[in-house]
Amino acid sequence: MITLTKEDGPADLDGVTHLSIGVSWDPTAGASGGVLGALRRKQGTDLDLIAIAMQGGDPVRLAGLDSLDPMGNGSLIHSGDNQTGKGDGDDETVTVEFSRLPQQITAIVFVAAAYKKGSSFQKARNISFKVYDATGGSTQQVADIWPSLMTNDNGCAVAKALRVGGSWKLEVINTPGKVKQGDERALMRFAASK
Repeated sequence: MITLTKEDGPADLDGVTHLSIGVSWDPTAGASGGVLGALRRKQGTDLDLIAIAMQGGDPVRLAGLDSLDPMGNGSLIHSGDNQTGKGDGDDETVTVEFSRLPQQITAIVFVAAAYKKGSSFQKARNISFKVYDATGGSTQQVADIWPSLMTNDNGCAVAKALRVGGSWKLEVINTPGKVKQGDERALMRFAASK
């Protein structure tokens, strides 16, 4: 398994027809012990994986939150909202089928955010992004992306799939930033700036 970084530059996705990005995290009580810590662990932590389809520099569709199939044709699918981070494996996943994306879509930006009010990256531990080649129905993990946990921000632009001519490339962005919680336009502006 390889861990992709910004320094690696864009990776060719030749032969990859379906790409999945998954995020997982463990809930934490932070420094709280006792009853308060137990309650925080039980409640869990809500992070969100959001994929924003771009037409040039303009965000035009958003997969995540309450929009699971924003293109309406299955080309960009979100697995649904996990509000706790509990359980094994990926907590949320976005799958892209490149051949079904409309031609005007030039990029897809994958963002992880503590989007809802009261959620926080600081209440999550071991945040990990997994990259899968889902071609032919496979669930083969091909890479990891590990964001820095040394941030007080509530958003992280993780990666971007870019259309280059007739093919696609995957570029790690891994750039944290602040996103106004509950503000979908702020989330899209954040993605567009990457």
